[in-house]
Amino acid sequence: MTANLREAIRAAQDRKAVNLTVLEVGDICSFTDYFLICSGTSTRHTRAISDAIHEQLKKKLDLLPAHLEGYAQSEWILMDYFNFVVHIFIERARDFYDLERLWKSARRVPVPKG
Repeated sequence: MTANLREAIRAAQDRKAVNLTVLEVGDICSFTDYFLICSGTSTRHTRAISDAIHEQLKKKLDLLPAHLEGYAQSEWILMDYFNFVVHIFIERARDFYDLERLWKSARRVPVPKG
C-alpha cells in the first residue's frame, strides 16, 4: 500500500466514512493497483468524504485526482489517482453495484486503524 493511499484512507476515516475496504487489483486490472471503497450515510456525507480526501492529498502531497466523477449526484463518487481509485458510495448504491463481488478475485488489504 502506498503512502498516498494511506493518506486517502486517513482522510476518509477523519470524515467518519464507514465500511472501508481496500482491494489490491493490480494483478487483475490494467488501469490501477488499488481500490479504496467506502460509504457515507447520505449524499452530503459522501461529498464531505470526497472533499476531505481531495483537500488532504492536495495539501500534504500536492496530488490531485486525474478524474472525478459523480460528485453532483454524490451517490457514487469516483476519484482516480492513477495508482489507486477511490469509490465513495451511499449504502444503497454500494449494495447495488457490489464492487467487492465484481472484483472478488482481488486481494483484500487490511485497512490501517485511523
